[in-house]
Amino acid sequence: MKKQVLNPYLPSYEYIPDGEPHVFGDRVYLYGSHDRFGGAGFCLNDYVCYSADIHDLKEWKYEGVILRKDQDPRNQNIPEDAPEQPLLFGIEPEKEEDLNPRGVHAQWAPDVVRGLDGRYYLYYCLDFLPEIGVAVCDTPAGQYEFLGFVQHPDGTPLGLKEGDIENFDPGIFIDDGVVYLYSGHAVMRKEQKGANIQSLVMQLEADMLTVKTEPKVLLPDIFHSEGTGFEGHEFFEASSIRKVGEKYYFVYSSVNSHELCYAVSDRPDEGYSYGGTVVDLADVYLDGRTEKDAVNPLGNTHGGIEFINGKWYVFYHRQTNRTNFSRQGCAEQIVMDADGVIHQAEVTSCGLNDGPLLGNGRYPAYCCCHLTGKNGAKFSHPLAMKREDPYLTQDVGDVEPESEAAKREADFPTQYVKNLKDGATVGFKYFECNHTVLRSLTLRGNANGVIEVRTVKDGDVQGTIDLQISDGSWNKVEAAVQLPDGVNALYLTFCGAGAFDFAEFTLEA
Repeated sequence: MKKQVLNPYLPSYEYIPDGEPHVFGDRVYLYGSHDRFGGAGFCLNDYVCYSADIHDLKEWKYEGVILRKDQDPRNQNIPEDAPEQPLLFGIEPEKEEDLNPRGVHAQWAPDVVRGLDGRYYLYYCLDFLPEIGVAVCDTPAGQYEFLGFVQHPDGTPLGLKEGDIENFDPGIFIDDGVVYLYSGHAVMRKEQKGANIQSLVMQLEADMLTVKTEPKVLLPDIFHSEGTGFEGHEFFEASSIRKVGEKYYFVYSSVNSHELCYAVSDRPDEGYSYGGTVVDLADVYLDGRTEKDAVNPLGNTHGGIEFINGKWYVFYHRQTNRTNFSRQGCAEQIVMDADGVIHQAEVTSCGLNDGPLLGNGRYPAYCCCHLTGKNGAKFSHPLAMKREDPYLTQDVGDVEPESEAAKREADFPTQYVKNLKDGATVGFKYFECNHTVLRSLTLRGNANGVIEVRTVKDGDVQGTIDLQISDGSWNKVEAAVQLPDGVNALYLTFCGAGAFDFAEFTLEA
């Protein structure tokens, strides 16, 4: 089969959220945090990097670990009486490795820039600690070395002086020789007022560490948005900036959390106007859709936009495993019109593929871009989803990219869709169909009923697949459903009793 790329664009065992894409030379490099599958907290693994040739986004190369947690002095010489790791969202670890060891802090969303001296600088925060760490490397994806902390002119790390606003999700940008650092987060609801947090921007000196101008507020938060145009989409977190022509585009995660929005200005450090939604992980807001019509489990998302080989793309992440802690990177092409307006991208299975997928071949179920239970999509949390809703997961623990488990990915997907029950729908977009037949599904479980096949979510049934399985092993269920010619989505809805898991399917032209 012709080489293609799916969403998520990295292997199904890889969990890299908060993706920041940057083109350096003839390659695009993907920097992000690094979730641990099955983890009970965010970003438990070390920073790694993937890259692709700008002319071939179908092939992503694993560049390896670029910065370890223990390279930061705050993760060294941990005292014996360090506090236990806090539990987030009430998620209890099932195994010792599901959280970092006592006193070890996680590396949260980073950003990278090529500095004024030609070296590459990585900016990051360690979970809830107040400082911004900086690491440096001679190449985009080599071994970064800890350099220091962003600091006030007197050498005090930013975040430690009285009155400093809490740092979070740093974004770094250089324009006309001026270094701009963006940071901060805000509350999602007014009743959360109390923390000293906002959207900030400041300039740095040429040493890439020292604050040159005092931090100032950039985007309005929920307390200061009335009359600004940001109402309902105020800044929450995830600062990311790009220059498009003579305009500056600031991408951020809004108070709704599951969307990336953008704001536009003539200057990098002030005067931003709200633009709109770039992408939402559940297609909320697209064509007037509301949260009750979300097409995927909800949670946070974070990412950035990048111009790659003549086209703009947005990188974001989705939720899996019924938590917010096993997130995967996805990407979509975006359309920016002549007036500079970005039209909200639709979440798809074919994101970076430069067109629909072939209507012929074997596809993993994890490339679904629609996953709902009988009562729609819920927040990605065990207490919200319980055991009634389908979700993406894997049977093995966290997988190292160079392990034997990773090598098996080519033969059979690590990740699959679990727990499809009556009324559940799994959907894929899009395929170029030419006399295409849905030929088989690889399933396991205990279920009795039919699977309805559609090419439009609530459209006509194109055919059905009788389902009677009672096996804990993966088995191929034969099908023979003709799909109409043209570019089509594929939706499978189960009607019946029991539950089953879904690993892959085949289309035949």
